[in-house]
Amino acid sequence: MNAIDLLISDHRTVKKLLEELSETTTRGVKTRESLVEKIGVLLKAHTTIEEEIFYPAFKNAGDQEAAKMFYEAIEEHRAAGELVLPDLLQTEASGEQFSGRAKVLKELVEHHVQEEEREMFPQAKKLLDADQLKELGEQMFQRKQELLKDKEALLQETLSERA
Repeated sequence: MNAIDLLISDHRTVKKLLEELSETTTRGVKTRESLVEKIGVLLKAHTTIEEEIFYPAFKNAGDQEAAKMFYEAIEEHRAAGELVLPDLLQTEASGEQFSGRAKVLKELVEHHVQEEEREMFPQAKKLLDADQLKELGEQMFQRKQELLKDKEALLQETLSERA
């Protein structure tokens, strides 16, 4: 699997979970807690492989415009992963504040996904050849598997980023 296909697959999975989360009510506490935990783990793994592997390769292969996209994407990760997600993980799932934070996270992720898929990924396909994208995809897949082995550590890392 090439890097872009892997990232798009992750996007679809997280967007589906966020949609499920947005459809829950204050009475669905266990469902909300389970979904937000899954989302937290998957987002942390996804942003880690992007920031450690894909983004640096993209930035290094590109020009000033690629560097601009790189830094914007990093800031979007920071907004979602270090501000909204840790707060959501610590918010009482039976409250309306949870609904508001879940909606903000969903909107941030959807905006970020849209920019990557419409701007960054087409640019990456021009800057990196098929072999490079395949090699990056293999590296990213391996790193993601390592990260997902210890889901609890990923969640704790997400929570500690806000502290």
